[in-house]
Amino acid sequence: MGVADCHNFSDFRRLAKRRLPGPIFHYIDGAADDEVTYRRNTTAYETVDLVPNVLAGVEEIDMSVEVMGQKLAMPLYCAPTALQRLFHWEGERAVARAAQKYGTMFGVSSLATVSVEDIAAINDGPKMFQFYFHKDRGLNDALLERAKAANFNVMALTVDTITGGNRERDKRTGFTSPPKLTMGSALSFATHPMWAWNFYTKPKFDMPHLSSHVSEGTNLATSVGNYFSTMLDQSMNWKDAEKLCADWGGQFALKGIMSVEDAKRAVDIGCTGIMVSNHGGRQLDGSRSPFDQLAEIVDAVGDKLDVVCEGGIQRGTHVLKALSLGAKACSGGRLYLYALAAAGQAGVEKALGNLRTEIERDMKLMGVTSIDQLGRNNLRFH
Repeated sequence: MGVADCHNFSDFRRLAKRRLPGPIFHYIDGAADDEVTYRRNTTAYETVDLVPNVLAGVEEIDMSVEVMGQKLAMPLYCAPTALQRLFHWEGERAVARAAQKYGTMFGVSSLATVSVEDIAAINDGPKMFQFYFHKDRGLNDALLERAKAANFNVMALTVDTITGGNRERDKRTGFTSPPKLTMGSALSFATHPMWAWNFYTKPKFDMPHLSSHVSEGTNLATSVGNYFSTMLDQSMNWKDAEKLCADWGGQFALKGIMSVEDAKRAVDIGCTGIMVSNHGGRQLDGSRSPFDQLAEIVDAVGDKLDVVCEGGIQRGTHVLKALSLGAKACSGGRLYLYALAAAGQAGVEKALGNLRTEIERDMKLMGVTSIDQLGRNNLRFH
């Protein structure tokens, strides 16, 4: 099975599982506690049906959207995710090039393995920087200044990682960044020699935004849950978010909003966008899915800032359902991470291409020629 045979999300997941050592695969694939919310993020889309119209003259389709001041050629972008060079040696570079090719936005994490400067040099399209609020104020200042200097378009403060989620798969596999060999994981690494060859012969694994400030994650192996719990500032509050928004002085979003109350406060502090997200089910298991919360949040604040639906998206129809409820765009991580692990840049391009093709086909089948023609009148809830 190769990239050409990957026609959907599940195909890429299967190929990624074959290519990656177990601890690395399960880091992408896993979530918190019993993974109920992780599964619900996708199954929630099955609680709503699409009602198509016909005879609408759909030869020409425009699926472009504008979100947080960025014009995107498709209503879906690559959410920021950490540690991408663990999954493929090119890491964020591969995703940045693929996103640019498809005219969409790419989010770069504070915990990225390629710097904002390097990404800016290869991608002149819309770029988002994802900000983790650390205890180390000097590190926070440096993150802000580097993203500004690299001309990133949007800043997104992640607000749902105030402590690490209980990712039990990572505990079982002993996953850390950087990876360390254990009695349990040695066989898995040994049976994936191509991954090991690339990891150990390519430029040294690094988290360039952090390594000059902290050794955790770059030189000192740590789990991501432990990093969140020990390095991030648990006293972070609305005043801190408001100050960061003002210091950034541009398009600013909160990533991880799930309640109407918080969505309204995001408007009050000057945000131009929010990501309705539960961190891919990796933090609070038992929380609702973003899609389930979307309508009430859009109704409350959709006319005041851009609402993005993030999480669980595996199909073009999922995107159209979220847009029909009033999301300005959708985003996701696993939808391109499995593809990155499977085949690097070519994999990400194929995954984005698959979704773009699905969105175009499904718009035609829905009888719409532009995203603004989608609405709740073409949805029915079970």
